[in-house]
Amino acid sequence: MSKNSSPSQFIKTFGPVADLEKHLPSDWWRNLFTSLYLKTDGDVVDNPQNTQMEVDALVNVAKLKPTDTILDLCCGQGRHVLELYGRGYTQVLGLDRSRYLIQLAKKRADKLKFKPAFSEGDARKIRLKKNSVDCVVIFGNSFGYFERREDDEAVLNSIKNVLTHKGRLVMDLVNGAWMKENYKPRSWEWIDGNHFVCRERSLSQDTTRLIAREVIVHGEKGVIADQFYAERLYTFDEIKSLLESVGFTDVVLHNEMFALSDRKQDLGLMENRMFLSCVGPEKIKPTTTRALTPPDVLVLLGDPRITDKVKRDGKFNEEDIDTVARLKKGLFDLKEYKFRYLDNHTKLFTSLQQIPKPELVFNLCDEGFRNDATKELHIPALLEMLEIPYTGSPPECLAMCYNKSVVRSIAQSLDIPVPEETYVDSCDQVANLPSIFPALIKPNCGDSSIGITKDAVVYSSEELISYIDQLKTMLPNVPLLIQEYLSGNEYSVAIIGNPGNYTILPILQVDYSNLTESLPKILSYESKWLPDSPYWSQIKYIEANAELWLERQLVDHSTLLFERLGCRDYARFDFRTDKQGRVKLLEVNPNPGWCWDGKLNYMAEFAGKKYSELLDMIISAAQVRLSSSSNRSSISKSMEEASI
Repeated sequence: MSKNSSPSQFIKTFGPVADLEKHLPSDWWRNLFTSLYLKTDGDVVDNPQNTQMEVDALVNVAKLKPTDTILDLCCGQGRHVLELYGRGYTQVLGLDRSRYLIQLAKKRADKLKFKPAFSEGDARKIRLKKNSVDCVVIFGNSFGYFERREDDEAVLNSIKNVLTHKGRLVMDLVNGAWMKENYKPRSWEWIDGNHFVCRERSLSQDTTRLIAREVIVHGEKGVIADQFYAERLYTFDEIKSLLESVGFTDVVLHNEMFALSDRKQDLGLMENRMFLSCVGPEKIKPTTTRALTPPDVLVLLGDPRITDKVKRDGKFNEEDIDTVARLKKGLFDLKEYKFRYLDNHTKLFTSLQQIPKPELVFNLCDEGFRNDATKELHIPALLEMLEIPYTGSPPECLAMCYNKSVVRSIAQSLDIPVPEETYVDSCDQVANLPSIFPALIKPNCGDSSIGITKDAVVYSSEELISYIDQLKTMLPNVPLLIQEYLSGNEYSVAIIGNPGNYTILPILQVDYSNLTESLPKILSYESKWLPDSPYWSQIKYIEANAELWLERQLVDHSTLLFERLGCRDYARFDFRTDKQGRVKLLEVNPNPGWCWDGKLNYMAEFAGKKYSELLDMIISAAQVRLSSSSNRSSISKSMEEASI
């Protein structure tokens, strides 16, 4: 340690350790893969010759075609993804748990002017469409990190889920049999002009894993890291057995893979690896099965008898009556259910108590209790008090998503870009308002574009103050948002299902090309509620033709928000690009509009599904969730009884 180092710079070390395994964190992989990892391990094999050799082997074994979709799982700093992209394989994705490595991969891609898709994610829960990937590759000895063998199995099941019919998995992993006999118990080396690393290794007590320790020392600062990691040591027969147990076939060991290293020092677990491939199971179209099939479903709707401030003239109109009629026709086509309907909110509480208890409520009451959007969360809250299972998001999710500034804060915490924005309380003085022009002014709380009219996009301070005054009259005591006006492409992403079992519908793009030039390109109140408006007739919804990297970004942002906000069964996420093409979040819609002419059904149509099939997907997602929850409760109860 340098004499000039202060005590606060000292890194705690363990000194001599008799048992490395006792000091190994169970989730060591969460924090290890940083810039230090690149110095000690990643850079050992990060050179063009090594990368080209490995990609040559992949292309040959997997018989890759330029049109194939390829997923590099645990892609690290992206060297294989970039090599593949440079060879013309443009449908290539990189996924890794390390934010640092993914950001580094993106920087490398930008420098090369490449546009592959890189995402953060857990290999045990790959957030991609089912049957969407032709080949999954795991390079760099990145399989076997987890403490439990069951987690390795979960990775393989996740891969199997996203592979197309008989898609291929190609992987290299440490030659377990060789490593047990040949690992180096201790070594050290200078890894650059300032750092050296001391390594220790030992087998775990059950000999199934190799435990490694690295003490990294800076020449002047002293010890800067003392870290532990491990890898499961599979023999070929063991990995073959595991692959076959989850449904892979044709497991072939092609050869041993030796790293070409510029450093020519301790290669550790990279020194001798098995290079193998296998084929995913046949994807036979499943018959319709359900974890739980309730014969009796109660559909909750808005009340047409009372006023609804959101709708045209504050009441249910012909188009609203037609929407409900089309819904009932779509549900009528689902013969496996018996549907009942309830829309009288005056008697809602007593009706739910007195009528035969439904096995499931299809909650389509997005107007809110008594057609009050601020009380949308009251419906699921009431159902929970009565212990009636229902579709869609819970009260706490609806409450968060109703407040746009809360969603913005959560998005920022997830590094999801959002528009520049100023929050304006109803009592704020206009003299303190910012001047971001053009700007979009909208209510902080609300949905269905209430308060967002053709005049909501302003170009001067005078227009800004004028529209704020209008909103204060229209929506008294409601805080406002002054937001940068995004003029680029507008997209919507729909997720149906729940974590671990997502269906991502084709992405929708809003087509403003036919809209009158004098009108701002926004989905205003007029576009949703006023049939005589040019917004209503001139705006179209089309399937997005986005590049793979952009599609991946939109889906990543959406799935992260779905999970963080606690959405359930289905949700829609709206984004728009700025002038530079950067994607930014507009809003999150839990329990989004279910009508036949809404965005959700357009996206279902892009996927070749009928309206009735979309409704069935939502009900089925809730059934699977409720069935899984019921199974977990039964298991927990059994464990409690066993412990007693």
